[in-house]
Amino acid sequence: MSESKLKSLGAATALALLLAACQTTSPDVIKREDAQRMSDVLDGVVLSTRLVTVEGSQSGVGAAAGGVVGGVAGSRVGGGTGAIVGGTVGAVAGGVAGNAIERQATREQALEIIVQLKNGERRAIVQAPGGDPPRPGDAVIIITDGGRARVIKAPRG
Repeated sequence: MSESKLKSLGAATALALLLAACQTTSPDVIKREDAQRMSDVLDGVVLSTRLVTVEGSQSGVGAAAGGVVGGVAGSRVGGGTGAIVGGTVGAVAGGVAGNAIERQATREQALEIIVQLKNGERRAIVQAPGGDPPRPGDAVIIITDGGRARVIKAPRG
């Protein structure tokens, strides 16, 4: 494979990993399919918040892309049997590295929010901090839809 094709393959791999990292749990970002849908709203007060890390995903995109790039690069080592061995070792090493890169690229800092509802029940929600994250003592609303939830500050008034 030519050097320009190898560079193109590497760029495609980087783009795939970048797109995989574009998912978010931000309360300020609404998915298209959630627009114009009825949601349940619960009133409450924030008891506590803490920063947490949401583990990155392992969709297989990173491993597959890394395996291809590593296999192609490794096959350029030597000729004949050396190219086969190099390609195999390169594919395995590239797959492992690609998986680790994907997992790291898709990690996300988040906020765990503990809310006390007006009926006394408590709820814990993990989401990205958003533009104006709630703090202990803030009046908030929890918006739930299909098992998903997000916390935003309650409107004043």
